[in-house]
Amino acid sequence: PAEPLFRSYTEDYAGSLIYQNTAVRYYPMGDDVWPDFLEDLKSAKKYIFLEYFIINPGEMWDTVLEVLKEKVKEGVEVRLIYDDIGSVFYVPKKYWKEMEAYGIKCISFNQVAPFLATIFNNRDHRKIAVVDGTVAYTGGFNLSDEYINKVELHGRWKDNGIRMEGDAAWRFTILFLQLWNSIRNEDTDILKYRPELKTYVNDGYLQPYTTNPLGKETLGENIYLQMINDAREYVYIFTPYLIVCNGMMTALKLAAKRGVDVRIVTPEIPDKKMIFRMTQSSYKELLSAGVRIYQYTPGFIHSKCILTDDNLTSIGSVNMDNRSFYHHFECGVLVYNSSILADVKKDMTDTMQESEEITLEWCKKHLTRVTFFDAVLRLLSPLL
Repeated sequence: PAEPLFRSYTEDYAGSLIYQNTAVRYYPMGDDVWPDFLEDLKSAKKYIFLEYFIINPGEMWDTVLEVLKEKVKEGVEVRLIYDDIGSVFYVPKKYWKEMEAYGIKCISFNQVAPFLATIFNNRDHRKIAVVDGTVAYTGGFNLSDEYINKVELHGRWKDNGIRMEGDAAWRFTILFLQLWNSIRNEDTDILKYRPELKTYVNDGYLQPYTTNPLGKETLGENIYLQMINDAREYVYIFTPYLIVCNGMMTALKLAAKRGVDVRIVTPEIPDKKMIFRMTQSSYKELLSAGVRIYQYTPGFIHSKCILTDDNLTSIGSVNMDNRSFYHHFECGVLVYNSSILADVKKDMTDTMQESEEITLEWCKKHLTRVTFFDAVLRLLSPLL
């Protein structure tokens, strides 16, 4: 069922090529990503490209920054993109100048200016790290301590990540450079960054993709819709937010009604109470159609992951909300017929076991009050 998605839509309409010759590793938690991520940065010989929605001084970012400064001294080219809004409460307004002073080429994405609100609603929510074009990471984690549970903001913070070594990592290099040069057009030949070809133990098919609000296709939403519609046995979803349009809601309900095992895991402890209230407002409708919903009891789940039928998963930065689907620059990777699908499934089933399953009785007890505020939130949901 996944073949048409891989070989037709995503390739033809998004230019997302399919790669083999790539070793893959899945990480259930940001804590698991951190040691390998740091060692890969330290191993860089030619370049490091980082692109994150949030950078926040603390153990994680301070350690990364020290590595980057050392690498610059060694002659490694280092580039950094961070989102101006995503990092606005954590770093000074012109933090990029400090980075440039260290020899780190830096872009503060889409810097906000007063009275020009509309275009600044489009944020760079992507999470990309590339080392020498041979190793790449993506997932839900940013460069801030809560993502590796060095600080506790909302209970245990659950995120995930994926490491790719081989041809798919080169694709993430291209994706980074495409965005970089759309802002600072300075690379006349990106092929100079292409690493020497090596042979890796192949582990399935990988298809890195990006979405952007300027394109004709709502690629992130369409990928999720296609996966849900194609599923024949099950659809498991991790998402911190569940604020979707009627089309996505209908797809989830119809899948459950035709006998597909549809399960969604959301947080128990929210990071944004208003958004959490909107997420919970969808519970009754989904449960009534047969969708199973779990709240991650230990804390906040920030993973953005969907898995179907033991053969296809999407891991990346795309939340199941209108902001990710329509307003943000996002990224992810589709993984097909890989050994890591078993790891993803185990992570999802293990997470469900330590989560609370939500029932209609639970909703009657905890979601009884429907206020004017809820009605306003519903009205504003396309913007949230």
